[in-house]
Amino acid sequence: MFPELTRDDVFRLETRRLWLRWPRLADATAILRQAGEKSVAEMTASIPHPYPVEAVEPFIFGARKGNALGDHLVLAITPRARPNELIGMIGAHHKANGTPFIGYWLGLPHWGKGYATEAVQALTDTLFTLLDIKALEADARVINPASRRVLEKSGFRAEGSFLKALPARGGLFPCEQYRLDRSTWAALKSWGSSGWAHAPDLGEEAAEPGPAAPSSSEACPA
Repeated sequence: MFPELTRDDVFRLETRRLWLRWPRLADATAILRQAGEKSVAEMTASIPHPYPVEAVEPFIFGARKGNALGDHLVLAITPRARPNELIGMIGAHHKANGTPFIGYWLGLPHWGKGYATEAVQALTDTLFTLLDIKALEADARVINPASRRVLEKSGFRAEGSFLKALPARGGLFPCEQYRLDRSTWAALKSWGSSGWAHAPDLGEEAAEPGPAAPSSSEACPA
Protein backbone atom coordinates (compact mmCIF):
# COMPACT_ATOMS: atom_id res chain seq x y z
CA MET A 1 0.00 0.00 0.00
CA PHE A 2 2.77 2.45 0.89
CA PRO A 3 4.95 3.73 -1.98
CA GLU A 4 8.56 2.91 -2.82
CA LEU A 5 9.67 6.25 -1.41
CA THR A 6 8.81 5.19 2.14
CA ARG A 7 10.33 1.70 1.84
CA ASP A 8 13.95 2.78 2.22
CA ASP A 9 15.37 3.46 5.67
CA VAL A 10 16.79 6.78 4.51
CA PHE A 11 13.19 8.06 4.30
CA ARG A 12 12.40 10.73 6.86
CA LEU A 13 9.99 13.60 7.52
CA GLU A 14 11.22 16.90 8.88
CA THR A 15 9.10 19.49 10.69
CA ARG A 16 10.00 22.69 12.45
CA ARG A 17 11.15 20.81 15.56
CA LEU A 18 11.06 17.11 14.72
CA TRP A 19 12.68 14.47 12.55
CA LEU A 20 10.56 11.36 11.88
CA ARG A 21 12.65 8.41 10.70
CA TRP A 22 12.66 4.62 10.59
CA PRO A 23 13.23 2.98 14.00
CA ARG A 24 16.63 1.38 14.64
CA LEU A 25 17.97 -1.24 17.04
CA ALA A 26 19.78 1.60 18.79
CA ASP A 27 16.31 2.88 19.82
CA ALA A 28 15.55 -0.22 21.88
CA THR A 29 16.50 1.24 25.25
CA ALA A 30 14.50 4.44 24.67
CA ILE A 31 11.44 2.47 23.54
CA LEU A 32 11.63 0.15 26.53
CA ARG A 33 12.03 3.01 28.99
CA GLN A 34 9.42 5.37 27.59
CA ALA A 35 6.73 3.11 26.12
CA GLY A 36 6.90 0.97 29.24
CA GLU A 37 5.79 3.84 31.49
CA LYS A 38 2.38 2.98 32.97
CA SER A 39 0.90 6.37 32.04
CA VAL A 40 1.96 5.86 28.41
CA ALA A 41 1.15 2.17 28.03
CA GLU A 42 -2.28 2.26 29.65
CA MET A 43 -3.64 4.54 26.93
CA THR A 44 -2.75 2.11 24.14
CA ALA A 45 -4.21 -1.13 22.89
CA SER A 46 -1.08 -3.23 22.68
CA ILE A 47 1.80 -1.75 24.68
CA PRO A 48 2.17 -3.97 27.76
CA HIS A 49 3.11 -2.74 31.20
CA PRO A 50 5.69 -3.57 32.23
CA TYR A 51 7.20 -3.78 28.75
CA PRO A 52 9.10 -7.09 28.40
CA VAL A 53 12.74 -6.57 27.51
CA GLU A 54 12.63 -9.47 25.07
CA ALA A 55 9.79 -7.84 23.08
CA VAL A 56 11.62 -4.67 22.04
CA GLU A 57 13.96 -5.99 19.34
CA PRO A 58 11.25 -8.12 17.65
CA PHE A 59 9.04 -5.02 17.56
CA ILE A 60 11.78 -2.97 15.88
CA PHE A 61 12.53 -5.72 13.35
CA GLY A 62 8.80 -6.05 12.64
CA ALA A 63 8.40 -2.32 12.18
CA ARG A 64 11.33 -2.16 9.77
CA LYS A 65 10.17 -5.22 7.84
CA GLY A 66 6.66 -3.79 7.45
CA ASN A 67 8.11 -0.48 6.28
CA ALA A 68 10.29 -2.24 3.70
CA LEU A 69 7.35 -4.29 2.38
CA GLY A 70 5.05 -1.28 2.26
CA ASP A 71 2.61 -2.89 4.71
CA HIS A 72 2.74 0.08 7.07
CA LEU A 73 4.81 3.15 7.84
CA VAL A 74 6.15 3.25 11.40
CA LEU A 75 8.49 6.10 12.31
CA ALA A 76 10.49 7.14 15.36
CA ILE A 77 9.77 10.66 16.59
CA THR A 78 13.02 12.49 17.39
CA PRO A 79 14.06 16.11 18.02
CA ARG A 80 15.30 17.62 14.77
CA ALA A 81 18.53 18.73 16.45
CA ARG A 82 19.09 15.25 17.98
CA PRO A 83 17.80 12.67 15.47
CA ASN A 84 19.34 9.76 17.38
CA GLU A 85 17.22 10.53 20.47
CA LEU A 86 13.85 8.77 20.22
CA ILE A 87 11.05 10.51 22.16
CA GLY A 88 8.07 8.60 20.77
CA MET A 89 6.68 6.82 17.72
CA ILE A 90 4.01 7.33 15.11
CA GLY A 91 2.67 5.06 12.41
CA ALA A 92 0.07 4.49 9.73
CA HIS A 93 -1.40 1.03 9.25
CA HIS A 94 -3.53 -0.51 6.54
CA LYS A 95 -7.09 -1.45 7.48
CA ALA A 96 -9.37 -3.92 5.73
CA ASN A 97 -11.59 -1.07 4.50
CA GLY A 98 -8.61 0.52 2.72
CA THR A 99 -8.46 3.59 4.98
CA PRO A 100 -5.12 4.00 6.78
CA PHE A 101 -5.21 4.20 10.57
CA ILE A 102 -2.84 6.54 12.44
CA GLY A 103 -1.32 5.68 15.82
CA TYR A 104 1.24 7.45 18.02
CA TRP A 105 2.74 7.76 21.50
CA LEU A 106 5.17 10.08 23.27
CA GLY A 107 7.41 9.48 26.24
CA LEU A 108 6.24 11.15 29.46
CA PRO A 109 9.03 13.80 29.59
CA HIS A 110 7.89 15.13 26.22
CA TRP A 111 4.21 15.68 26.97
CA GLY A 112 2.74 19.16 26.84
CA LYS A 113 5.06 20.53 24.15
CA GLY A 114 2.92 20.09 21.04
CA TYR A 115 5.15 17.35 19.60
CA ALA A 116 2.30 14.88 19.02
CA THR A 117 0.30 17.46 17.08
CA GLU A 118 3.34 18.35 14.98
CA ALA A 119 4.06 14.70 14.20
CA VAL A 120 0.44 13.83 13.38
CA GLN A 121 0.12 16.79 11.02
CA ALA A 122 3.39 15.87 9.26
CA LEU A 123 2.35 12.26 8.75
CA THR A 124 -1.16 13.30 7.68
CA ASP A 125 0.23 15.65 5.02
CA THR A 126 2.57 12.91 3.79
CA LEU A 127 -0.13 10.26 3.53
CA PHE A 128 -2.57 12.45 1.63
CA THR A 129 0.24 13.61 -0.66
CA LEU A 130 1.72 10.18 -1.44
CA LEU A 131 -1.36 7.95 -1.35
CA ASP A 132 -4.57 7.95 -3.35
CA ILE A 133 -6.82 7.72 -0.30
CA LYS A 134 -10.14 9.33 0.56
CA ALA A 135 -9.61 9.58 4.32
CA LEU A 136 -7.57 8.75 7.40
CA GLU A 137 -8.85 7.26 10.64
CA ALA A 138 -7.69 7.27 14.26
CA ASP A 139 -9.19 6.70 17.68
CA ALA A 140 -8.50 7.67 21.27
CA ARG A 141 -9.56 6.36 24.64
CA VAL A 142 -12.33 8.53 26.04
CA ILE A 143 -10.28 9.05 29.22
CA ASN A 144 -7.55 10.76 27.20
CA PRO A 145 -8.72 14.27 26.28
CA ALA A 146 -5.15 15.25 25.33
CA SER A 147 -5.03 12.71 22.49
CA ARG A 148 -8.49 13.73 21.32
CA ARG A 149 -7.28 17.33 21.25
CA VAL A 150 -4.27 16.33 19.11
CA LEU A 151 -6.56 14.75 16.53
CA GLU A 152 -9.02 17.64 16.55
CA LYS A 153 -6.20 20.18 16.08
CA SER A 154 -5.06 18.11 13.09
CA GLY A 155 -8.47 18.33 11.41
CA PHE A 156 -9.92 14.97 12.46
CA ARG A 157 -13.64 14.88 13.25
CA ALA A 158 -15.12 12.80 16.04
CA GLU A 159 -17.64 10.25 14.76
CA GLY A 160 -18.83 8.70 18.00
CA SER A 161 -17.79 6.40 20.80
CA PHE A 162 -17.46 2.63 20.65
CA LEU A 163 -16.03 -0.24 22.66
CA LYS A 164 -12.66 -1.40 21.37
CA ALA A 165 -10.62 -4.45 22.32
CA LEU A 166 -7.34 -3.33 23.91
CA PRO A 167 -5.45 -6.63 24.28
CA ALA A 168 -2.72 -5.27 26.52
CA ARG A 169 -5.35 -3.75 28.82
CA GLY A 170 -7.28 -7.01 29.04
CA GLY A 171 -10.70 -6.18 27.66
CA LEU A 172 -13.04 -3.78 25.89
CA PHE A 173 -12.75 -0.06 26.62
CA PRO A 174 -14.60 3.05 25.40
CA CYS A 175 -12.81 4.85 22.56
CA GLU A 176 -13.71 7.81 20.38
CA GLN A 177 -13.56 7.26 16.60
CA TYR A 178 -12.03 10.00 14.42
CA ARG A 179 -11.88 10.56 10.67
CA LEU A 180 -10.24 13.11 8.37
CA ASP A 181 -11.50 13.30 4.79
CA ARG A 182 -9.26 14.43 1.94
CA SER A 183 -11.52 17.40 1.19
CA THR A 184 -11.25 18.63 4.77
CA TRP A 185 -7.47 18.18 4.72
CA ALA A 186 -7.23 20.11 1.45
CA ALA A 187 -9.26 22.95 2.93
CA LEU A 188 -7.01 23.06 6.00
CA LYS A 189 -3.93 23.16 3.79
CA SER A 190 -5.38 26.01 1.72
CA TRP A 191 -6.07 27.94 4.92
CA GLY A 192 -2.48 27.33 5.93
CA SER A 193 -1.22 28.82 2.67
CA SER A 194 -3.22 31.94 3.49
CA GLY A 195 -1.61 32.35 6.89
CA TRP A 196 -3.72 29.95 8.95
CA ALA A 197 -1.78 27.37 10.94
CA HIS A 198 -2.36 24.91 13.77
CA ALA A 199 -1.26 26.39 17.08
CA PRO A 200 0.71 24.12 19.44
CA ASP A 201 -1.36 22.64 22.24
CA LEU A 202 0.52 23.33 25.46
CA GLY A 203 -1.87 21.13 27.37
CA GLU A 204 -1.27 18.12 25.15
CA GLU A 205 -0.20 14.89 26.76
CA ALA A 206 1.08 11.62 25.34
CA ALA A 207 -1.34 10.60 22.69
CA GLU A 208 -0.98 7.16 21.45
CA PRO A 209 -2.20 4.41 19.45
CA GLY A 210 1.13 3.13 18.54
CA PRO A 211 4.03 0.78 18.68
CA ALA A 212 3.60 -1.98 21.16
CA ALA A 213 5.17 -5.31 21.86
CA PRO A 214 4.56 -7.32 18.73
CA SER A 215 2.50 -4.82 16.77
CA SER A 216 1.12 -1.31 16.93
CA SER A 217 -1.59 -1.78 14.34
CA GLU A 218 -4.34 -2.23 16.92
CA ALA A 219 -3.30 0.50 19.31
CA CYS A 220 -5.77 3.05 20.60
CA PRO A 221 -4.42 6.58 21.05
CA ALA A 222 -4.14 7.70 24.61
